[in-house]
Amino acid sequence: MKLLHTSDWHIGRGLCGRKRHEEFVAFLAWLATAIEQHGVNALLVAGDVFDVSAPSNRAQEIYYRFLCQVAASPCCRHVVIVAGNHDSPSFLSAPKELLKALDVHVIGGASTSLEDEVLELRDERGAPELIVCAVPYLRDRDIRVAEAGESLEDKERKLVAGIRDHYAAVAALAEQKRQELGADIPIIGMGHLFAAGGQTVEGDGVRELYIGSLAHVTADIFPACFDYLALGHLHVPQRLRGSETKRYSGSPLAMGFGEAKQQKSLCLVEFQGTAATVQLLNVPVWQKLERICGDWRGIESRIHELAASGWRGWLEVVYEGEDIIGDLRERLEAAVNGAGMEILRVKNNRVINRALGQIDALETLDGLSAHDVFARCLDAHKAPEEQRPELLAAYQEALSSLDDDDLQAQ
Repeated sequence: MKLLHTSDWHIGRGLCGRKRHEEFVAFLAWLATAIEQHGVNALLVAGDVFDVSAPSNRAQEIYYRFLCQVAASPCCRHVVIVAGNHDSPSFLSAPKELLKALDVHVIGGASTSLEDEVLELRDERGAPELIVCAVPYLRDRDIRVAEAGESLEDKERKLVAGIRDHYAAVAALAEQKRQELGADIPIIGMGHLFAAGGQTVEGDGVRELYIGSLAHVTADIFPACFDYLALGHLHVPQRLRGSETKRYSGSPLAMGFGEAKQQKSLCLVEFQGTAATVQLLNVPVWQKLERICGDWRGIESRIHELAASGWRGWLEVVYEGEDIIGDLRERLEAAVNGAGMEILRVKNNRVINRALGQIDALETLDGLSAHDVFARCLDAHKAPEEQRPELLAAYQEALSSLDDDDLQAQ
């Protein structure tokens, strides 16, 4: 049996104000072709299907058109989708009964009945062939009961215990199913979280999921019965603590200039019984990105090199020279004129440094995360270092509460 593990599509996401719908369409067309070429029997999507909780009509059209295409595939018998932190549980789950008729299984949020997250999937003859523990992004309210007066350490301890207990419970149900079936059937674990040691890059949009340090849960929370673990949330393709069968597939598109040099990939998993082997499928690039850093001479030289090679794409320029250049934007536009390149963002670090950390007028707000803005506020108000951990934890808790309220309103 062959599985294809992917995650973090973020359909609808733009970059510096530019729409990227054509890239998402191209990726999903390529994905549908890859499923056919490799004879994939099940597609696993480990969260963050959309970039926002209320995606645009165009983003929805791209998503549902792809699902219809895969449902018509002669080889792909199942699609399993779990929600990520960017997805609205209610929105993603709304058509689940209709999609189930197409063998598309959607788990939008933690269920009061854990049996809903343990899927027994069958082949074309009706024989069981796969058990999937389809665990979505677990929100704070799903795994922890808040109590008045509890410390930050108490909250962290409860969150760890809640995540661990949830995975242990669904794994126990899966093992019970396998024993009842009396067959050598693989058990797959799915999840959307930040595991300790996970690699991120600047500007990828990956943020902390819980208060305190619990964005980074340790790998030992995942039960040993999982023959393969399909994770989402981190955009860099990577193994979890070096394991071949515990992986983040990473995002298929570069979500920011910090990811421009990454080779994006998906995980093709082939089973012989319960033994899994993993092969990476490299994802093509449909929109080229590059970040150019340095002084003016280095930046100008690199632009000329790209132009001479016929490179076409979007640029981010980070000026790090000692000289103050007041007409930096004008110089850059002249350098790329007629070269088929477009500069989406300019950061003048020289001006920023001289302004003692103030935001440069050329830097746009969409280049800062909510945490970046809060950190600048702490600096501006000279918050004492010893108070910052509690202030950051309170801020993260407020963000999580706002996210949950927004999703409940959907």
